[in-house]
Amino acid sequence: MSAFIKNMLGIQSPEEQVKKWRQSIRAQERQMDRQIRTIQVEETKVKRSLQLAAKKGDKAVCKTLAKEIVRTRKVIQRLHTSKAQLNSVSMQLGHQLATLKVAGSLQKSTEIMKVVNRLVKLPEISAQMQEMSREMMKVVRPLFIRWPIASWIRN
Repeated sequence: MSAFIKNMLGIQSPEEQVKKWRQSIRAQERQMDRQIRTIQVEETKVKRSLQLAAKKGDKAVCKTLAKEIVRTRKVIQRLHTSKAQLNSVSMQLGHQLATLKVAGSLQKSTEIMKVVNRLVKLPEISAQMQEMSREMMKVVRPLFIRWPIASWIRN
């Protein structure tokens, strides 16, 4: 099928699909990074507020702000975990694509070997080679018999 028809029908090759999916995953990772930075900025603000409340001696506010800091750290940890999982999915997509390419290469190699086996008749060639070997031995044997052994020993 031509590229034009594939584009019109919306058919994508595996490489194109993986590329599109990886772009989407990278966009999600960037969005998570922005969320993490925003939460970290808010955490620093809450820390300053906690320090001010501690100076004033307001225990209830300090307790609430401390819980908020713990929650933000847990959220950041979850976001990092999600980001790692997205990265893992991206790597798995790349691995699957590579496996698909290797499988395609092996299939093509198998087809080529089948064609070569059909073209090359191994038993016939083997028989011809044996016949040629016998004929060559018929020619070479008389030469070995005529040569004196002493000339081989000297060299």
